[in-house]
Amino acid sequence: MTGPAVYLLLGLSLLLAIVLPQVTRRIALSPPMVLVAVGMLIGLLPLTDGVSLEPQDHRDLVTHVTEFTVLVSLMGVGLAIDRTLDLRSWGSWRTWSPVWRLLLVTMPLTILGMTLLGWWVAGLAPAVALLLGAVLSPTDPVLASDVQVGEPLTDDIDDPDDDDRPEEDDDIRFALTAEAGLNDGLAFPFVHLALLAIAGGLGLADVGAWIGWYVVGKIAVGVAIGVLAGWLLGRQAFRARADTLRLADHGEPLLALAALLAAYGAAELVHGYGFLAVFACAMRLRASAHGHSYQRAMHAVVDRLERLMTLLVLLVLGMAMTRGLLEHLDWRGVVLALALVLVVRPVTGYLGLRVLARDEHRDGGLDRGETAAVAFFGVRGVGSLFYLAYAASHEQLPDEPWLWSTVAFTVIASVLLHGVTATPAMSRLDARRRASSG
Repeated sequence: MTGPAVYLLLGLSLLLAIVLPQVTRRIALSPPMVLVAVGMLIGLLPLTDGVSLEPQDHRDLVTHVTEFTVLVSLMGVGLAIDRTLDLRSWGSWRTWSPVWRLLLVTMPLTILGMTLLGWWVAGLAPAVALLLGAVLSPTDPVLASDVQVGEPLTDDIDDPDDDDRPEEDDDIRFALTAEAGLNDGLAFPFVHLALLAIAGGLGLADVGAWIGWYVVGKIAVGVAIGVLAGWLLGRQAFRARADTLRLADHGEPLLALAALLAAYGAAELVHGYGFLAVFACAMRLRASAHGHSYQRAMHAVVDRLERLMTLLVLLVLGMAMTRGLLEHLDWRGVVLALALVLVVRPVTGYLGLRVLARDEHRDGGLDRGETAAVAFFGVRGVGSLFYLAYAASHEQLPDEPWLWSTVAFTVIASVLLHGVTATPAMSRLDARRRASSG
């Protein structure tokens, strides 16, 4: 494939990515599904000799591309969430009840369920099974746009009565968005636990160090760095004494990208979890001036960058699928992928949300239909690809080719199943909610 042909294909793919959200808005077809299919078709074309799309040959590149894609998406969802979290208000904590349940109950149960299935059904070593469970545990803020909140609501919104726009109190989209924003960072401790086990086993001292540092310490450092960065940048953007430094007054939206890079870099330098830092930074930056139109401008920049990165990842993923990525997939990988999407996530999600659930008429409460929707739409995607690439670049993984095939198949299965069902399911729930409120 020549250079001009590559430019042509990239240009046409970008045009497709721009048009798709409008075309597929009301039909059971998601943009990720189309982009993966286009990538598969491109993969059938002849490539330059010597070009390999095997992820094992490009671990560092895959790690950094997927890492940046997730970071951009985390900044976007953090700026988009309209429901504030006031750490001093118990009422504010209660409105986030579905999120805490998904993180503290559903996510650990998902990891446990996939670990047991990988160990007992697929015959994997316990450490490898744990790694697979941890890699597949986070839901995805990149590919789940159909079931997430839209752009931030601000005081200058042109048409707040638009029926096509998700409402601010849409508990389903809020729960799925906030969960995806937080569990991409919270999967890290379990990935590290699996890597420690693969490297040489776990003793009591290792488990104690893991809990003290990887679970508590790195989470606290990441969140603290993110909140501090968001607070400082928010003060500078909205309340700086010097007019030249109040970026919100000048409408310069690249502050969002600067905040992303600064928060992530600072957190990683002090060995905190950078994913959590970026999401916390975005949330705190949004809280600095919740209704200011500048929030929409920052979100728009991040959203466009996210489209570009998603386009790149999905096209390459599709190309790799038709050039050997699924070569090592067997019945074990198919069973594990379908079990996660169809059984493990829906069951653990429903258990997490329904056990001792809050009344549906109170803040943070979900009715049975909303609970079922949140439990089902746990989209897997770019985050899982990142974690596997991260693990492979830090340890020699047994069955690495099989792991890549299985994780890639899981992502594709999730994209297809959730992409087909998201539009009709969410449309029905939106209509029901409007009817009950009207």
